[in-house]
Amino acid sequence: QVQLVESGGGLVQAGGSLRLSCAASGRSFSSYCMGWFRQAPGKERESVAVVSRSGVRTYYVDSVKGRFTISRDGAKYTVYLQMNSLKPEDTAVYYCAAVPTADFRGIYYAADEYEYWGQGTQVTVSS
Repeated sequence: QVQLVESGGGLVQAGGSLRLSCAASGRSFSSYCMGWFRQAPGKERESVAVVSRSGVRTYYVDSVKGRFTISRDGAKYTVYLQMNSLKPEDTAVYYCAAVPTADFRGIYYAADEYEYWGQGTQVTVSS
């Protein structure tokens, strides 16, 4: 089992940047595919970015490609989401999630595939 704690959210003007962090407990961090999801009011939770357990493969939803970067640090048991050129439509609660996998290059896109979730961190982008 793993516990996830997000940090780094806040209020930023359009065009600004934020870096979200997700600290994972336990020594099995390298066994998990990690994802960032977001949910805006009245909308379904969507996958924003995913990184494989090896860190070699990544996935981004089209709306954030070229602006967001997901990465993971195995020594710190932490996954990051660097968000640049933020837009008001990026406003949402951002969640970190983990799913154990034997596939070093596996990418999981759907929220219901993930077993562990953080509590979420609010990101608000003002226009």
